[in-house]
Amino acid sequence: MSCALDDKPIPTDIAKRLKRLSSAEDIFTALGVTHDEAVLRVARLHILKRMGEYLAGDDLEGLPDLVAAARAKAVLQRAYSDFESSSPLAQRVFKVLKEHDPDRPVPAKSAFVSLDEIAPLPPR
Repeated sequence: MSCALDDKPIPTDIAKRLKRLSSAEDIFTALGVTHDEAVLRVARLHILKRMGEYLAGDDLEGLPDLVAAARAKAVLQRAYSDFESSSPLAQRVFKVLKEHDPDRPVPAKSAFVSLDEIAPLPPR
């Protein structure tokens, strides 16, 4: 059974099918989400990571096929739209980018190391 959204059929068993796909293009095609290759070329992993964040806690496998497919499509469209007018650096999806935010100053650390930290005294 399938349902047409945006003139593209949405397949059944979408959760299982998405797990078997190997590229971002395949996922966009399977869900019928149109995209600009230039955006996808720069932000593919960031878009898919954001999609995963939006889907966190949702159990697509527990939903009826058409509902799960429509939900996955809507979430992918939402994640993709985050990067249409923004950059991966601005969105900071991955931990390494979140931790190295130039707008968030690094807390000052002391260069002092106590002698006890280097060579603790033996117990008496």
